[in-house]
Amino acid sequence: MTHNLAPHLLRQYIERMENLAEEKRGITDDERAVLAEAKGNGYDPKIIRRVLKIRKQTPQEREEETETLGLYCKALGIQLELPGF
Repeated sequence: MTHNLAPHLLRQYIERMENLAEEKRGITDDERAVLAEAKGNGYDPKIIRRVLKIRKQTPQEREEETETLGLYCKALGIQLELPGF
């Protein structure tokens, strides 16, 4: 495989990736700040993250995960009750 490198084009790609990485760090910092604020108001950040994951799932994915979780818990003798669901 031959490479025809154009240094200016390569530099542009590298700089774009660096900029995206910086933006990603900023977003991560913003997410942490929101979770810290929620925690300060009595909410559990771990549960918030879990709810976010659930909201990304389709109803079928949620049902499959719930069924599998129930099977695993039953196999291990863990009583699993989700009140209000």
